[in-house]
Amino acid sequence: MYKKQMLFQKIVCYVMLAACALTFIYSLGLVTDLYDALYTTMRNTDVLTEIEDISQVTDEDLMPSVEGASVYYRIQGFNTMLTKVSIGVILVGVVLFITCTHSRRKYYIGNYVAIGLSTVANVGVSVWALSEVAKYKAEFLQVNFEQLKEYSTDWNTYYTDSTFWFDAGYVVFGILLLVTALLLVNMVLKLIVMKEEKRSIGSRKDVRA
Repeated sequence: MYKKQMLFQKIVCYVMLAACALTFIYSLGLVTDLYDALYTTMRNTDVLTEIEDISQVTDEDLMPSVEGASVYYRIQGFNTMLTKVSIGVILVGVVLFITCTHSRRKYYIGNYVAIGLSTVANVGVSVWALSEVAKYKAEFLQVNFEQLKEYSTDWNTYYTDSTFWFDAGYVVFGILLLVTALLLVNMVLKLIVMKEEKRSIGSRKDVRA
C-alpha cells in the first residue's frame, strides 16, 4: 500500500503540472480560427482606440462585412486574462513540488496548504473559464456564416464555422478538474497510509515493551 501510494502521488503531481500547462497552451490557440476567419472583415478598427472596454465592442462600432464578426474583439479580454491565470495555475502547481508533495513520505502542513491552494485555484479557474467559453461559443454561433463564406470566396480568406477551439475548452478544463479530484484522492490515501504506519510503529513499540 505504501509503495503504491507513493507512486500514485508522484504520478498525480506530474500529471497536475501537465494539466496546468495544457490550459496555457489552450489559451494561446483559442482565438486562432477567429483571427484567421474574422479579423479582415472588420472595416472600422480605428474606433477601438476610443473604446475603454473592448469586450463591449459591437458590430455597429466596427461595421464588419460579416454580421457577428465583432466577437473576435470581444473575446480578447477573456483570452488575455485566461493566459495570465493559466500561468498562475502553473505556478501554483509548481508549489506541489517545492513542498515535495510528490515525494514526501509524510505530509506536513505545507503539503496540505499546497494541495488546498491548487484545488481552489484549479476549480475557480475552471468554473470561470468554462462559463466564458460557453458564452463566447454562443456568440460565435451568431456569426452570419453565409456572409462569411461569401466573403471568404471573394477575398480568398480562411473560412470556418467550426467550434473546435471552444469545445476543446470543455476537455482541457475537464481534465484539470479530474486531476484536481485525483490530487484530493491522493491526500486521503496519504492520510490512511500515515495512520496505518503510525499504528504499525505503535504496535512494534508495544511488542518490544
